[in-house]
Amino acid sequence: MSLIFSILMFLTRAIEWVLVFNSHTLRVSFREVVGYSLFEDINWILYFLGLLFILHVATSLLSIKLAKWFTQSWLVIALVVQTALIFYFLKTLLPLGNDLFAYNLNDIILTVRSSGLLNYMTVGAGLLFFILLFYIFSLANKYLKFSTKVSAVFTITTYWFLIFFYFFPITESDKLDEVKVNIELNKSKYLSEQAFDYFMYENEYYFDFYLRSINDALFVKKEYSDPSYPFLHTAEYPDVLSPYFDSLSSPPDIVFVLIESIGKAYSGKGAYLGSFTPFLDSLESHSLVWTNAISSTGRTFGILPGLFAGLPFGERGFLELYEDFPHHESLISILNNNGYESGFFIGWDVSFDHQKEFMEYSEISQTIDIDDFDSKYEKMPSANGFSWGYGDKEIFSNGLSFFPKNNDNPQLGIFQTVTSHDPYIVPEREFYSRKFENHLENYLNLTEEKKPEYRDYQDIYMTVLYADDAVKDFITAYSLKPEFANTIFVFTGDHRLPEIPMASRLDRFHVPLIIYSPLINRPTYFKGMSSHFEVTPSLLAFLQAQIGIQLPEQEIWMGQVLDTSRVFQSQIAMPLMRNKNQLMEYIDGEYFLSDDQLFVITDGLNIDPIDDQALKTKLTGEFEDFKNKNNYTVQTRKLLPLN
Repeated sequence: MSLIFSILMFLTRAIEWVLVFNSHTLRVSFREVVGYSLFEDINWILYFLGLLFILHVATSLLSIKLAKWFTQSWLVIALVVQTALIFYFLKTLLPLGNDLFAYNLNDIILTVRSSGLLNYMTVGAGLLFFILLFYIFSLANKYLKFSTKVSAVFTITTYWFLIFFYFFPITESDKLDEVKVNIELNKSKYLSEQAFDYFMYENEYYFDFYLRSINDALFVKKEYSDPSYPFLHTAEYPDVLSPYFDSLSSPPDIVFVLIESIGKAYSGKGAYLGSFTPFLDSLESHSLVWTNAISSTGRTFGILPGLFAGLPFGERGFLELYEDFPHHESLISILNNNGYESGFFIGWDVSFDHQKEFMEYSEISQTIDIDDFDSKYEKMPSANGFSWGYGDKEIFSNGLSFFPKNNDNPQLGIFQTVTSHDPYIVPEREFYSRKFENHLENYLNLTEEKKPEYRDYQDIYMTVLYADDAVKDFITAYSLKPEFANTIFVFTGDHRLPEIPMASRLDRFHVPLIIYSPLINRPTYFKGMSSHFEVTPSLLAFLQAQIGIQLPEQEIWMGQVLDTSRVFQSQIAMPLMRNKNQLMEYIDGEYFLSDDQLFVITDGLNIDPIDDQALKTKLTGEFEDFKNKNNYTVQTRKLLPLN
């Protein structure tokens, strides 16, 4: 059975190679990944079979027949899991790790359904595959008989493998290409290691943090005073936005447009894949644009707490603390206290990822979600009977029927889109198929040789074009309203989508950040590195300077202020969370620590490896200090004292 299992594992690896290289346009070749991939597989096969052999022997003491059935069952389960993990990787180009344990069962089912992989056909195919594997192993038990001599040869050969790899371990020579490393990983081995670490060390916390300024070079000097509230500080957040605006005579309306999966790689000036957001590109010449902006997380779960409150991550993202949120303030609650009315507008269920609880805690004035659409609106096309809800054009159109309200109060509006999300099914498919081809030809000016690389991801790019058109319709309609002249719009993405291969480990966080308004008098491009954490402190400092809003005396913002440097620099220090349960990156100034590797960041958020042990130790210490403060907050819920 072990021999059959090994052969089938290598067969699944071959199938994985074929599917990955046929489905994605990659910078790496098959020849570059084959050697280390096979080493990873041998490593996992021998380890897994070794553990299973111990259990097999123990069970055989009770019954030989029971031991065979026990072992056969686990071998079949291991192959089914490996196959499922390969299909997950094929979809995302990311191996499934401990982020699996950050979602409840309903969220997992919803996410799988959205991918189109959960239907009668796939379930039926899975059952047939399960039965087929059982049959194959049964045949092996019945017909494959080996003499003692042959068995000894197999055994001795296996031990020589173990001895050789122990004394002469093989290491991956190029760990900088994340896509290459991800292809080479044995997906079952990776998930098992991640699961072991998660369950073994889940409840181990260390609270030996200390209160200090992280870096004297940072823009804002924060004074921490209470060790029982490690994020609590006082600071002077300077107003960096007023020089670019006309003086305000009244409180402005503020509108956030959060565009699903919009990464800088394919949006805006300098997009290395070429921009698929022509309308947003046209707004840039009338806006304040940060070309080196990042999100705080690599998935959607982090955008609301990061952008509007600069909050730590908790254990699995701040929103997962919904049952007992640590007390905090946000842009929403502070503006509410200053006479603003607020609204949140989406096209799906607001309860997903616990966004509802976050908005309710912030005392949002109004929430409009999937249950608040008139019958004249149509939902997005479904994938095997599943649809997230309403498309971006419908979200904006429906939202504008509620916002802005016709009263004397200033307004805060938050619109969050969804169409450019897996399963990437665009409304008006024929129209956007033609628009996609026209975009390749006339906007990106691609050669015929280059176009196939983009057609591999046509469905994804079409949803980006659709999202950009939806924003265009929204701004066009909004410009006809009298409130438009006194409105500030903030456009950003929650993260870069993972399905198109990324250029670097920082690429997943690189998103557009645009502030557009008729009130802007000096449109400018900025190269100073900024993040979602900097948006709320900057807007509040601007509103305090312009119209005198009242701000809390003490803050918990993790960010600085938006960097308005025209040349590249970085004066931020912050952790980054890839996925739920994956807190693996940290930035301090122009240095980036990722998975225990140190890089220097340059303009365009390109990263290059450096070897500086002292600097690496410094960043590692800062990162561990944040983790300890973060864990302390999870355990004590001490974030901001109640008044």
